[in-house]
Amino acid sequence: MASMIDIKRRKVSIQSTQQITKAMKLVSTVKLQRAKVRAEQSKAYFDCMYETVTSMLARVGHSEHPYLKPASSGKKAVIVITSNRGLAGGYNSNVIKLVTKGGMKKEDLVIYAVGKKGRDALARYGYEIRGDYSDMIEEPQYADAMRLANEALAAYESGEIGEIYLAYTVFKNTVSHVPTLLKLLPVETGAEDKNGEKAADEEKQAPMNFEPEDDEALDLIIPKYVTSLIYGGLVESAASENGARMQAMDSATSNAEEMIGSLTLLYNRARQGSITQELTEIIAGAEAIS
Repeated sequence: MASMIDIKRRKVSIQSTQQITKAMKLVSTVKLQRAKVRAEQSKAYFDCMYETVTSMLARVGHSEHPYLKPASSGKKAVIVITSNRGLAGGYNSNVIKLVTKGGMKKEDLVIYAVGKKGRDALARYGYEIRGDYSDMIEEPQYADAMRLANEALAAYESGEIGEIYLAYTVFKNTVSHVPTLLKLLPVETGAEDKNGEKAADEEKQAPMNFEPEDDEALDLIIPKYVTSLIYGGLVESAASENGARMQAMDSATSNAEEMIGSLTLLYNRARQGSITQELTEIIAGAEAIS
């Protein structure tokens, strides 16, 4: 059995750690409330944007627009949204697994990293990091998403990359966060929306007319579509990160409480054993004198 001093020292150490986890939980809770409101307010708009634009482009038919032409490059760009800090449970690792175990070849991918954890992990795995935008995730702004979207679209239009994906975490609620890999370009002309539901046949067959010309309209629509989805991913990921960290710190605090209880019991037993031993020695000494 460990000595009383060792037990007490370990107990003090765990109590100190518990104070840190409690503080981190409180901070994450406050941040989560703000991020949750933003995510819930914007979710309907970005879901509608995705469904509307994909439905519309599915009915465009053959087009020579640079954003809709078949991919001329086998390279794929993945915008990976993680956090700048750890201690968030499996939040970061789940997003990284979407890329590393998603069935896409490493040599075919270029990474636009939003978040230091994802950037560092994918760099260690040998992925090409095309850009680092880790500052965006702290306070997501639409202008930041637009800057990232413009750079990805420029590479797509020039033929450097043939597909654009977004790897982020969907915020369902405080305890449910779903890592998701969403294809942004080229737009799938199939019959499924963002939720995987089939579109109506008459909707798929209905013609799409543009006013003014289709190229001019698509030059406005597609960048806004990509920017909106990236911004939506940033907002939802920020809420998911704080929710995951709050849960992780709550679990750590509970575990520390259990360990402190166990160490307290162990300390009391050691103290009782020490007292019993001292009493035995005193009684034995008194009997020897008498």
